[in-house]
Amino acid sequence: MSGQVSIENVSIELGDQSRRFTAVDNISLQLRAGEFACILGPSGCGKSTLLGALAGHLHPRQGAISVDGEKVQAPHPERGLVFQHHTLFPWQRVIDNVAFGLKMKGVKRAERHERALEILRLVGLGECGQQYPWQLSGGQQQRVELARVLINRPRVLLMDEPFGALDAITRLRMQELLLDIWSDVGITVVFVTHDIDEALYLADRIFVMSPRPGKIIEEIALNFARPRSPELLTTVEFAGLKRHCMNLLHGGLDVDPVKFSPIGFVNKEGSAKSLEAAV
Repeated sequence: MSGQVSIENVSIELGDQSRRFTAVDNISLQLRAGEFACILGPSGCGKSTLLGALAGHLHPRQGAISVDGEKVQAPHPERGLVFQHHTLFPWQRVIDNVAFGLKMKGVKRAERHERALEILRLVGLGECGQQYPWQLSGGQQQRVELARVLINRPRVLLMDEPFGALDAITRLRMQELLLDIWSDVGITVVFVTHDIDEALYLADRIFVMSPRPGKIIEEIALNFARPRSPELLTTVEFAGLKRHCMNLLHGGLDVDPVKFSPIGFVNKEGSAKSLEAAV
């Protein structure tokens, strides 16, 4: 497993005809294999759009994105994407939701269930395989969503504000679980958030984005020791970096907000525009 990510001079436009606009403007960044990177920015700045391009759902107007030297041109299980709200099949048991990708690859039932159970144990849900998604809490549902991505053994894990809908305590527990899994698996993580505390707690590096059109305005390397614990959030160093990030994000926030998702943008009626209209 590798997972080196290269984004070179990428600009992305969304919308159709008169509503077309630049969502991401001339972004370049390089990620090492196994690195945990956070993309931090205000709502509507294009951070989810950039994640969608890295997943292969959106195509840049200019520039190039590659993983381990291979150009990203379409979605692939080796770049697993986790959304804020789970996309589990409510009619399938947890174990079958997790094993779905293996089923599509033609893996036999006994093998895919064995591998699914292994991944469920990794996310702390080894006893929940026979339950349905609606029987689980929000945090448990997100664990299943994470397991369904990890079973494909991706080189890069893409996460679009995956804990944003959870309460504060569950969110912190999920952050700790994610760090444990990342430490065990050694996968490259690209994590989108607008929460400064979350970015500082999780990341090796933070890429701070400006309001739309989104640009990288600063790269922040974090030298906090690992493994990390919640006590980090109360340290003087953490508070100083949080203040710095707040200063970076302050100002220029009167831009008309547009809600993005990794597959396009959400219109005023709340529905996502199709890919054909968005690229």
